[in-house]
Amino acid sequence: MYPFHWVPAGGARHASLDSRPDGAFAYPSGTGVRTLCGYRLAADNSELAWLWETCAECGAVAKRLAAASR
Repeated sequence: MYPFHWVPAGGARHASLDSRPDGAFAYPSGTGVRTLCGYRLAADNSELAWLWETCAECGAVAKRLAAASR
């Protein structure tokens, strides 16, 4: 398992190291989340939001973290 979680927020799919609520698969909509690209955004856990483009900066950091966790 990777140390980050994906979260749709601010019009893109971001990644975050923030912990999710116990047992939750995703951050509930409206939850403030610090992203790997350095923003604090409100999660949008709607079906459509999961189809947004991935934030390029979060994607790059997530790839580095994933490689380091292997």
